[in-house]
Amino acid sequence: MGSVTLLFLIMFIIAGCAFAPLGYFIYKFTQENGKPFGETEPHGDSQSWVLDLAEKLIHKAKAVISKK
Repeated sequence: MGSVTLLFLIMFIIAGCAFAPLGYFIYKFTQENGKPFGETEPHGDSQSWVLDLAEKLIHKAKAVISKK
């Protein structure tokens, strides 16, 4: 019977470690009015040369496809 209790205790500790990040995220999310990571800018608002290059490649691919 002692081995079952030990197994339960070990599994309980493992489950606690597995769900600790989720609990922390929920705690931070409710603490700051739905902004768990503070003030972040929306995706796609910042310009970079990678985004510009990708946009040019997409437009070229669309042009090539539409010509055929």
